[in-house]
Amino acid sequence: MSPHEYVHGYSDRENIRLMDQANTLTELLHSDTVYPPGSRVLEAGCGVGAQTVILTRNSPQAEFVAIDISPDSLQQAQKRVRAQARTNVTFEQADLFNLPFNAESFDHVFVCFVLEHLSQPAEALACLKKVLKPGGTLTAIEGDHGSTYFHPDSDEAQQAIQCLVDLQAEIGGDALIGRRLYPLMQKAGYREVTVSPRMVYVDASRPQLVEGFTRNTFTAMVKGVRNAALQSGRIDAVTWERGIAALERTSEADGTFCYTFFKGLGKK
Repeated sequence: MSPHEYVHGYSDRENIRLMDQANTLTELLHSDTVYPPGSRVLEAGCGVGAQTVILTRNSPQAEFVAIDISPDSLQQAQKRVRAQARTNVTFEQADLFNLPFNAESFDHVFVCFVLEHLSQPAEALACLKKVLKPGGTLTAIEGDHGSTYFHPDSDEAQQAIQCLVDLQAEIGGDALIGRRLYPLMQKAGYREVTVSPRMVYVDASRPQLVEGFTRNTFTAMVKGVRNAALQSGRIDAVTWERGIAALERTSEADGTFCYTFFKGLGKK
């Protein structure tokens, strides 16, 4: 099993979903992610640059190095950053388990929605710690699909979500990793670890979140594993379609949706 398999795939639709997710959650996840002028920051697993744009905008005088294992993702990230006229970042293809940097060469490390896809997340965190300067910080952000609840409730929707959780586990990932962030960072040797829950609550009074998160981020993410879920035999087509319809139902005028992300901070 490759440590870099990505359950959501690399389609254009997935790229759009990642951007919707980043833009919708900017305030919730990144309002307190600011790096000092002159600091050198590694973004590990930048993907298509959804978070990179936000990071470089929030800390315009910091120097970023963004890495990813996928050359196609890096190409899209570079294009996206150029379109925003951000000049404080360089990109490099690299494996975070085999980083091409000297020890203690970064002031800070940022990793977001990456650990959930790795079979050895604690080892990845340990590798990242090696390139941090003494006293440097690592920021890690992950979700937890087990934190999902909504109204109206639906057994079929929960089954569809569980398909995604199971498929991710099958290739070595963990869609429930948010609840493990603190012990993982502790195991990797970080000091003064703190983890804060960041809950997304959505109802009709927050139309931007209805569209940006419930529909275009979470429901779109679940819909993306339809073929794999059906082919695996975990769920039948009728139950799947009912589950997706129920998730979409939560975005109507009387629906609500909740999900929790977890943001960890630790020092070397």
